[in-house]
Amino acid sequence: MNCRTARAFFLAGNFSLFLLPTAPLASTPQAHSTLQIYFVDVEGGQATLFVTPAGQSLLIDTGWPGHDGRDADRIVAAAGKAGISKIDFVLLTHYHQDHAGGITQLAAKITVGTVIDHGENREHTDAPTEQVWQDYQRFLAKGNIKRIIAKPGDNLPIRGIQAKVVSSDGALIKKPLRGAGATNMACQSSSPYPADKTENLRSLGAMITFGKLRILDLGDLTSDKEMELMCPLNRLGHVDIYIVSHHGWSQSGSPALVHGIAPRVAIMDNGETKGGSPSSWDIIRKSPGLEDLWQSHFSKEGGTAHNVADPFIANLAGPDAGNYLKVTAWKDGSFEVFNSRTETSKHYAAAH
Repeated sequence: MNCRTARAFFLAGNFSLFLLPTAPLASTPQAHSTLQIYFVDVEGGQATLFVTPAGQSLLIDTGWPGHDGRDADRIVAAAGKAGISKIDFVLLTHYHQDHAGGITQLAAKITVGTVIDHGENREHTDAPTEQVWQDYQRFLAKGNIKRIIAKPGDNLPIRGIQAKVVSSDGALIKKPLRGAGATNMACQSSSPYPADKTENLRSLGAMITFGKLRILDLGDLTSDKEMELMCPLNRLGHVDIYIVSHHGWSQSGSPALVHGIAPRVAIMDNGETKGGSPSSWDIIRKSPGLEDLWQSHFSKEGGTAHNVADPFIANLAGPDAGNYLKVTAWKDGSFEVFNSRTETSKHYAAAH
């Protein structure tokens, strides 16, 4: 750790909270009672692998197509670390290349049981998106894959966690989740946003609950839809882990959402040159109750002022090494974040 990084990390009050270098917790007996979440580096896309104590797996998005199967290989490698040989459920939040483009390459390398999506592609005028959609249709036409078209309010059939759909195909849950429904004061600091016209606002988003732990993933849901979801009433409530929407780009992550859900930890799956917008980064860092923000990559756009300290970044500036972040969670609401680059973990006690 260089002097600048060490000083920044010490001033943040985090240095003493890191454990000694450890092996990933999948190899310990505790892993049988824990939820494992791998944040696979797909360089500015998304591929988040959940493995439940019941042994079932959920992959949210499949990364990019092409790149000689790079993203599929990284997902399969994560599955191997988690001790699984198939992926039971693949949830495609929407049909942009960085989220759904890798589905066919992935299925050629590992068995996929069921796919979950929001229904039809609505962005036919965008050639890359339409290509992903057509490839997906050919994949489904093979007939050996089960498909679920999810609607807001649905509970996904994944053993070991509760995964409730909160957004899909532009529709949102109408009633607040259990424990939510209070007036969202953060709406006052969020201006109206223009209506998005891409696949992003169709994102299939889910609240994932494991015991007392709550994790939110909204894909690339845009700020206009966030306002509908969170204002005037907060329909989601607070969360422990926020998988940062849209890779930290400014089209998503409004104060109404981020400050309304008040995450303890935020994990941003940005790339070196994609995502991590300074304005979005600032909103996350100012969120009430935030303990830490973790990043998949150092963001060139963010520069010195808008990147976290090096120990919280999986891939520093320079050639990408494919390092991942991993969460190991317990039902009491406690969890750890492991950085494969530094081979260290930080523990977060259960909230009271």
